[in-house]
Amino acid sequence: MSRTEISTLGEFALIDKLTEGLTPENPSTALGVGDDCAVLHYPDKEVLVTTDLLLEGVHFDLTYVPLKHLGYKAVMVNLSDICAMNGTPRQITVSLGISARFSVEDIEELYSGIRLACQYAHVDIVGGDTTSSLTGLTISITAIGEADKEQVVRRSGARETDLICVTGDLGASYMGLQLLEREKAVLQGTTGDVQPDFAGREYILQRQLRPEARLDVVSALAQAGVRPTAMMDISDGLSSELIHICRQSRCGCRLYEERIPIDYQTAAMAEELNMNVITCALNGGEDYELLFTVPFADYERVQDIKDVHIVGHITKPELGRMLVTRDNVEMELQAQGFVAFRQPDSDK
Repeated sequence: MSRTEISTLGEFALIDKLTEGLTPENPSTALGVGDDCAVLHYPDKEVLVTTDLLLEGVHFDLTYVPLKHLGYKAVMVNLSDICAMNGTPRQITVSLGISARFSVEDIEELYSGIRLACQYAHVDIVGGDTTSSLTGLTISITAIGEADKEQVVRRSGARETDLICVTGDLGASYMGLQLLEREKAVLQGTTGDVQPDFAGREYILQRQLRPEARLDVVSALAQAGVRPTAMMDISDGLSSELIHICRQSRCGCRLYEERIPIDYQTAAMAEELNMNVITCALNGGEDYELLFTVPFADYERVQDIKDVHIVGHITKPELGRMLVTRDNVEMELQAQGFVAFRQPDSDK
C-alpha cells in the first residue's frame, strides 16, 4: 500500500480527509465539525462530560494492537463512562498527537475504528484537534452525553441491603492482554514469517482489543424501570471500583467469589499461565462492564435482565468490605488494579 506523508497534506487537509462525510444524527448536535466550536443544545437534560487520554507505550502497544481496533477502543472507553452515569452518549471530540512515523493511511485506519464505534453507538463526532508529537501516538477523546436529571446515577448512592450487580463477565480483557504480551515475548528475536496461534482464544482477545460499552444494559435497566442507586464502569478492576462505591457511599459490602461471572476462555488462559482466575477477575481491569447497586425490592426485575449478575450486597460500614470465598471465609477486599503514576517498584 502506498504511503502518504502527513506533511504533504498539513493539519487542515488531514482533518478534512478524516471527517469527510460526517453528518450529525443527534438533535442535540446543532453544529458539528467545520466551525470554531461545536454547538450543542440540551434544553431539558443533564449534560455529562468525560475525557480520556491514551498514550502509546503506557496505555497501548502498537506491536500487537491494530490501529482500527485502537480507534474503536478509544471511543468505547469514553462512552463507557457515560453509561456509568446511567446516561446516553451523544457526541465526542477527537484530539490526536501524531509522530512522523505515521502516514496519512495509518491515521485513516485509526479513524476508521473511531467512526465505526460512533456509528454503532449513534454518536456524532463534533470536533477535536491534531498536532505533531515527539513521543509516538497520543489520543484524547472527550465524550458528551445526556440524562434526565432524576436518572443520573453517582457513585455515592449505595445503601445497606442494596444488591451488588455486574454485567457480562470479568477478567477476560486482562487475560487477553497477558496472551498478547506472552506472544510478543515469544516472537521477539525470531526470524521469518512466524505467526502466533490464537485459536480458541478469540473471545479474550476481542475483550482486550475491542471492548464494548454497555449501552444495551443502560437501555434494559430503563425499560425494566430500574434506577441503580450507585454505578461505575469496571476499568481498573472489580475490587477497586467496588471499594470506590463503598467509600463514597460510606458503606460496607459482601462480595461472593462463587457469583463472580467468568468466561471459560478466561479460566482456561489463567490455568495455562498458572494464575488465579479470581484474582484476575477482581484486579485485571479494562473489562468496561458495569458495576451497580439496586434496592433489594428490584431483585426480580434485575434478575430478568440479560447479562446482569447479582454478586453480593451492601452492608453497614462497620462490617467492612469483604470477599466471601467459596469456603465461606471472609477476606478484606484489596484494590490492586491499575494506578496512574505508580512507580514500577512501588508497593504503595
